Amino acid sequence: MTGPTRRVRLAYGSEGLAIDIPVDATVVTPAHQPAVPDEIAAVRAALERPVAGRPLRDLVPRGSRVAISVCDATRPQPRPPMLAAIAEVLDEVVRPEDVVVLIATGTHVVSTDEQRREMLGDEVLRRWRVVDHDARDAASLRDVGTVDGVPVVLNREWVEADVRITTGFVEPHFFAGFSGGPKMVAPGLAGLETVLELHSPARIADPRATFAVVEGNPVHDAVRSIAARTGVTFAVDVLIDDRHRITHAFGGPVLEMHAVARRTAREVAMQPVRGPFDIVITTNSGYPLDRNLYQSVKGMAAAATVVADGGTIVCAAECRDGLPDDSPYARLLHGAPSIEAAARGLLDAGRTIPDGWQVQVQARVQARARVLLYSRLPASVVRGAHLEPIDDVTVTLAELLERQPGARVCVLPEGPQTIPYL
Repeated sequence: MTGPTRRVRLAYGSEGLAIDIPVDATVVTPAHQPAVPDEIAAVRAALERPVAGRPLRDLVPRGSRVAISVCDATRPQPRPPMLAAIAEVLDEVVRPEDVVVLIATGTHVVSTDEQRREMLGDEVLRRWRVVDHDARDAASLRDVGTVDGVPVVLNREWVEADVRITTGFVEPHFFAGFSGGPKMVAPGLAGLETVLELHSPARIADPRATFAVVEGNPVHDAVRSIAARTGVTFAVDVLIDDRHRITHAFGGPVLEMHAVARRTAREVAMQPVRGPFDIVITTNSGYPLDRNLYQSVKGMAAAATVVADGGTIVCAAECRDGLPDDSPYARLLHGAPSIEAAARGLLDAGRTIPDGWQVQVQARVQARARVLLYSRLPASVVRGAHLEPIDDVTVTLAELLERQPGARVCVLPEGPQTIPYL
């Protein structure tokens, strides 16, 4: 870069990545509020003073069987303080052996012992039984009928519990509108048949299946209906800052609570910009969200909201776990000569293919812009995923600007935690 520069830090892996950008580049970050001084106290308050309805304490009969849904290892949910506050309520009326923590994997891989310790902490693992949901294990699932045309199969332990509690965090989601709330039931605890219908090519292709859109979004409409019809006793969600610390906590009936949480999340994450931009540098919010390329499509999709047609997206995502290797996503990419062909094959298949939704979104992004990837992946693997590998974000940006003097540059240091809009 020939002109003056400034340094910004990207959320990349666990350590971050410092890069140099033009001094006049637009940097867009969430309008985070300060972290709460006591995370357990904040969640306790949400349990005791919900946005609607009765406090959790009034909803747990003595001797109940309780199931708690938590995010899987790809999400930076602050699980220990959330579960600690819930434990204060449950310990008064429920035996520890009657509580199960269900890791809402959807169709993601199950967690390792190390990941469980990292996610939950030793106290939770000692206190309660922890089970990874398995969307493909018929014995662990129960058919609960059809909801708005979606065949609904859910985790058996969830369905058969007397008390069902969802926990999560809320941020804009690239095709479901927002994370958290009802998504902690389906797809989080759903069987494969249900997940595939929620992620059908027709739903993903709908223009309303995008960041921050809920009403009329064919994905989130179905997700809300399933949660409402199958029953959630109490739901608690949080908002987090760039260090994954709790800034807000909300509790109550799942749909009412999530509506309130979404309003705050929209104020934090949705930032107006003057665009479009010729070059957008993005991330996938660092670890654990950028642990694989599959998840990192979200960061690309965030950049695509403001990139100019024919522009360039530079995505910095560590991908320490690969694509992941031998995943349906990897096989779909490697089995096609181009990203366009991969997406076209999904539409021609006449059925939903696992992980096809991510390929579909990636193709939509790449139809708008060239996508370059800085990661730990070998260059051959990146090319096999139909992306362009780079070795240095600062050097690549300088080269792009040399070829296109005066190009407008936007930087999203926290990737999909910030959704810019024109």
